[in-house]
Amino acid sequence: MKKILTIILLGTLVTVAQAQRILTLDSCRNLALANNKELRIAQEKINAAHYQQKAAFTNFLPKINVTGTYMRTQKEISLLSNEQQQAIGNMGTALAPQLQQLGAQMQQIAATHPELLPLLTPLSGVMGQIPDALNGVGGSIVDAFRTDTRNLYAGAATLTQPLFMGGKIIAYNKITRYAEQLAASQHATGMQDVILNTDQAYWQVVSLANKKHLAESFVKLVQRLDSDVTKMVEQGVATTADALSVRVKVNEAEMTLTQVEDGLALAKMVLCQLCGIPLDTDIRLADEDMKDLALPTTYTESNVGTALANREELKSLELAEKIYRQKVNVARAEFLPSIGLTANYLFTNPSLVNGFENRFRGMWGIGVVVSIPVFHWGEGIYKVRAAKAEANIARYRLDDAKEKIELQVTQSSYKVNEATKKLVMAEKNMEKAEENLRYANLGFREGVIPTSNVLEAQTAWLSAQSGKIDAQIDLKMSEIYLNKSMGTLK
Repeated sequence: MKKILTIILLGTLVTVAQAQRILTLDSCRNLALANNKELRIAQEKINAAHYQQKAAFTNFLPKINVTGTYMRTQKEISLLSNEQQQAIGNMGTALAPQLQQLGAQMQQIAATHPELLPLLTPLSGVMGQIPDALNGVGGSIVDAFRTDTRNLYAGAATLTQPLFMGGKIIAYNKITRYAEQLAASQHATGMQDVILNTDQAYWQVVSLANKKHLAESFVKLVQRLDSDVTKMVEQGVATTADALSVRVKVNEAEMTLTQVEDGLALAKMVLCQLCGIPLDTDIRLADEDMKDLALPTTYTESNVGTALANREELKSLELAEKIYRQKVNVARAEFLPSIGLTANYLFTNPSLVNGFENRFRGMWGIGVVVSIPVFHWGEGIYKVRAAKAEANIARYRLDDAKEKIELQVTQSSYKVNEATKKLVMAEKNMEKAEENLRYANLGFREGVIPTSNVLEAQTAWLSAQSGKIDAQIDLKMSEIYLNKSMGTLK
């Protein structure tokens, strides 16, 4: 039976251990970095800036466009007027009276000179056919001048190569390259912020977990004192007032424990939210049971040069300044000459190169396009000056940020030094409080120290222990803030 109970107990412990998730500081950081939505947005901004940079580079390369169109018109375009068409189509008929007159003259000649009759007889036969022949020729000429443009097809393939655009293409290409670097810098800044928030939440949980252990120990301490005082009251060596004082202290300790437990639960929920895991996940931190936190023996020294070299915010501002400087070049390029090479192939139906025949025919062309702004009432000068003003604003922001970062690094260094001294004092206070509590308990058992003094010693011990935990966490966070201010938080 005992073996069965042992197996069941071990199985229960294994199940509980599996259900509870143990997290280290590094695992919390990795989860927070992997699940943070703002970092995902920042990564997509990097991708967008990368493709924009590639798109900007294509402005150096020739571009080819193909266009086509079809149009159905009500009327046909005519190169000849209606009168001209009528005259050309009936020119044989128009010459008929003259030909008849010529035939009559030929008959008179034949009557006068009979010897010419064999020659004039064939001519008279041909002259009768001339009007119809001329009408046929005129009709074919009219048909040849028809355009048949009621169904018009046209298309063109055009190649354009910029030769000189006032430096605008070069400036825009640099802007997009700086924008990509800026997006990467902002992503790195976001990563450091996530790490800072995660570390802060992690050590907050560790602090509350240690205070929970402390509150539990204090509850046991005052409960033991309550039991001893109750026995002393029964023996007549302590008063009821002493028992009531201790009982009040027990209630206060239990209330403090409840508050710490609630605060610990909320702190773990905050950490779960930062890590991107369900808020009700039962987590346990690897450093919760550490009585003395592993603090570094040496701390990072204040180094403004390191901060100015590593701070991503400064890199972002420097890139922003470069972008605004290039925007000055873009504004200036709008009012400089631009030169471009163009080549095209144009095809139509009806064709335009071999009469108006109903088939596709085309021709190529090549040329140079030059655009020179001449007079715009000073618009270019004003735009360039406005762009320069924005560039100056970016430079002033950069200078201001450098001064503030120098101040921030110095303040963070002072806080580390203050936290170090605070921890040393807290450890000394803890030693004194433990010594006083030991003497108070010993004197209480010997009956030479009243209950009130024991309660004061216990309260002082609780305050000293809590102060030590706060000092340890404060020193840890001060170092993290210093590394953050120097851009070395990783």
